Amino acid sequence: MRTALLYMSVIVGSALLPAHPAAADEVRVLSSVGIKAVVEALAPQFEKATKHKVTTVFDLSATVKKNIDSGAPFDIAILTPALIDDLIAKGTIVSASRTVVARVGLGLMTRAGAKKLDVSTVDTFKKTLVDANAITFVPAGASGVAFLATVKKLGIADMIKTKQAASGDEVNANVTGGAADIAILPVSEILPVKGAQLGGVFPADVQTFVVMTAGVNAKTRGTAAQEFVSFLMKPANDAVIREKGMERPK
Repeated sequence: MRTALLYMSVIVGSALLPAHPAAADEVRVLSSVGIKAVVEALAPQFEKATKHKVTTVFDLSATVKKNIDSGAPFDIAILTPALIDDLIAKGTIVSASRTVVARVGLGLMTRAGAKKLDVSTVDTFKKTLVDANAITFVPAGASGVAFLATVKKLGIADMIKTKQAASGDEVNANVTGGAADIAILPVSEILPVKGAQLGGVFPADVQTFVVMTAGVNAKTRGTAAQEFVSFLMKPANDAVIREKGMERPK
């Protein structure tokens, strides 16, 4: 899965001269789609700066966790905190490597060009959801779980019309294709979708943040994986975090 760094040194007189590494590492990242836009923006910069190679696989956090438990090879996992903590408890991920990278609030996606939704207050938010022809979301995803909990808390779970989906791609297609007029997703997953737009975000009183936490595989050798996690956390990259609809944890 990875190519070890080999360092050689030669002694010239009394000086010890380090040679360049013979090859760079490959860092395999298994990640939630919630932080996909950030990782895809920063990985090429890390590769250019370090000569390491980053390969990525994105899916729902629960699916990524299931794949890891089944033995999928990885160097870094970026998932919700509870899933990372379970992997730490199992000894799969190094406890000291646990790093909260960013968080993202939930938004409402609409078709491009649609009228902005009225979600300025909890009451208008409730009315917008109840009046929607169909609301699409992934019930197994972190945003879907949070959405179902929210509408239950607001007392409108039996009043909304839903169209459940198996993946973010299906959610996107439901909105851009007209099968649903609203989708519930993390803001970071809405902004990159062609043919769609951010119609609004959850009001502060009912907002839920999906937190993205990284951890390094206990079996990974070398330092490249931890270097990449550290690179994601550089203050110089905060602008990318914000641009992609996320924020540093508070």
